[in-house]
Amino acid sequence: MGSGFVHGRVNPETGLNTRLEDFVQTLGRCIDRAISEPVDLVLFGGDAFPDATPPPYVQQAFASQFRRLADAHIPTVLLIGNHDQHSQGQGGASLCIYRTLGVPGFVVGDRLETHRITTQNGDIQVITLPWLTRSTLLTRPDAEGLSMGDVNQLLGDRLRVALEGEIRQLDPAIPTVLLAHAMLDTAMVGAERFLAVGKGFTIPMSLIARPCFEYVALGHVHRHQVLCEQPPIVYPGSIERVDFSEEKENKGYVLVQLEKGSARFEFCPVPVRSFRTIAVDVSKSDDPQLALLKSLPPDRIQDAVVRLVYQFRTDQLEQIDANGLQAALAIAHSYTIHPEVVSQLARPRLPELGASNTLDPMDALKTYLASRDDLQPIAIDIVEAAQGLLSAEVITWADLEPDETANLEPVESQQTQLRLL
Repeated sequence: MGSGFVHGRVNPETGLNTRLEDFVQTLGRCIDRAISEPVDLVLFGGDAFPDATPPPYVQQAFASQFRRLADAHIPTVLLIGNHDQHSQGQGGASLCIYRTLGVPGFVVGDRLETHRITTQNGDIQVITLPWLTRSTLLTRPDAEGLSMGDVNQLLGDRLRVALEGEIRQLDPAIPTVLLAHAMLDTAMVGAERFLAVGKGFTIPMSLIARPCFEYVALGHVHRHQVLCEQPPIVYPGSIERVDFSEEKENKGYVLVQLEKGSARFEFCPVPVRSFRTIAVDVSKSDDPQLALLKSLPPDRIQDAVVRLVYQFRTDQLEQIDANGLQAALAIAHSYTIHPEVVSQLARPRLPELGASNTLDPMDALKTYLASRDDLQPIAIDIVEAAQGLLSAEVITWADLEPDETANLEPVESQQTQLRLL
């Protein structure tokens, strides 16, 4: 919450960025479902904000929704993710304020720890595994002289010992959930960027795929995916799109039916704002403006975050009306336009040149120039320049002394430029 503002605009009625309002609305839908069921427990998998020091109005927006769970007497576990931590995990985390304030029913998971939580339908054990940096498990002397592979192996061994200590203290009579903010080795990262505060490490699936867990709830990766069926190991993904790297991903939450020895789960999509990339190549079009406008039907861009990427030739520039494109895109929630010039140097090979490597360079050049009407006015100059390059010693900048390059006269004519080339 508080990310992706570049894809929104300021709402004049509230003074807030519309993308923040999107996030609040989507989070509200998730909590609406929790209250209407009602559920026995809510698990939040971490990364509440882009960093550990969000603006107060963003914190307030987040708190206003989670306050509803406290009012409904629904226990909630808030796990610390990498973006919630201060640099290198030092100095606490943004969500720790909920523990300081003693919000009823709220548990903050900022360390590897087992929490026994009483719900309206019985007790449950939740092991919290927040984002771990290498410095969390290793001191500098521990890693001295080790390769990166050896360091990761050592980290995995130490985490296995620490996790085993928590497992041995579990009550076998009640269900257990592992809530972890982590990157698993079998996860499909998808298109989102892997941004971490400090240096985390990848956790092997074998470390957490244990029969003592009825369910493993994961945070960190924005893409929803099920890594294992028994026990269920699930990334719900993020509840909103952050940028265009997530435009094709469904967003939502996971509803879990849990009892000792088994768990059933369902991914519940939520309606979120569409991101649309519209890519058009008008370089071969006689009317590039018309082709661009046809690519922007209202039903595709209405209220969406739109990115128009089009390719064109330099000689088409005067045929493209930027104001007309902006007018057509005005119904989008927000938009950006990315024109890309198509290089005219990369043309199909001329059949006359064949595939022979022994063709005379001047004959090849003349054949090529004969196929380029746009180069005819300077064809003679190009041929002369090429003949000069083939017959004379080429002087490069590296051959000149510094005082010689300082005295070179500016290039004033196209013919002189060609001769220099």
